[in-house]
Amino acid sequence: MQSSLTIMGWNLAAVTALMICGWLVSIAHRNVTIVDSLWGLGFVLIAWLTFCVSDGFWTRKMLIAVLVTLWGLRLSAYLSWRNWGKGEDPRYGLWREKSGQRFWFVSLFKVFILQALFLWVISLVLQVGQMAAKPSSLTWLDITGIMVWLIGFVFESLGDWQLARFKSNPANKGRVMDRGLWAYTRHPNYFGESLVWWGICLVTLATPGSWWTILSPMVITAVLLKMTGIPLTEQELIKNRPGYSDYIKRTSAFVPWPPSKEEK
Repeated sequence: MQSSLTIMGWNLAAVTALMICGWLVSIAHRNVTIVDSLWGLGFVLIAWLTFCVSDGFWTRKMLIAVLVTLWGLRLSAYLSWRNWGKGEDPRYGLWREKSGQRFWFVSLFKVFILQALFLWVISLVLQVGQMAAKPSSLTWLDITGIMVWLIGFVFESLGDWQLARFKSNPANKGRVMDRGLWAYTRHPNYFGESLVWWGICLVTLATPGSWWTILSPMVITAVLLKMTGIPLTEQELIKNRPGYSDYIKRTSAFVPWPPSKEEK
């Protein structure tokens, strides 16, 4: 079997190639939103490449691959369905406007290569977990990780379903979604995604010397909270959705919490 560094290097090359293919498609369609659909698929690609070429404990390798695949394929399918036939996401539209005619080239690095790098860094937790040969049995950390992953997966999936159902009703056009999970957090999908990765991290932490992989869920949580997640999403919503500022005042941004009684 190949060394850990070699496997990690090939995985980086694989997701970079995936993102470059996505970039070429985005040039043809003048729409970089395709990168959202590639996000989940990139993790699935890394999980199965690592599964095939590493000699870690088979059961844990398969467990991580299955958890990542269920999450990644659902997310990719949902985002592809949501974005199909629509224009470019306003978040990327702002970048296109600022970059002008150079955006076709700028997007390669600012959108696709950057996402490939973030994806690879976050995936280190699953790569390390799959490459570890010991312990050769599942532990309480593995079981706890599965439970945390399941909560996150259900939270993200249910949040996406509730939002899609809300938007499908023409009467809700222009209104703020503040029902179901969205009454307790403004971003249940982001919170769920973060939990998914903390769950996978717990599975990996069952293996010796893997303490440093906590970096992966910390990075994805930071990205969602401070970078391309909440800030870019809410920047557009505050501008175009009347009542969203009031929604911010009464509702937790990330961790679910009972809404403030200030407004109802």
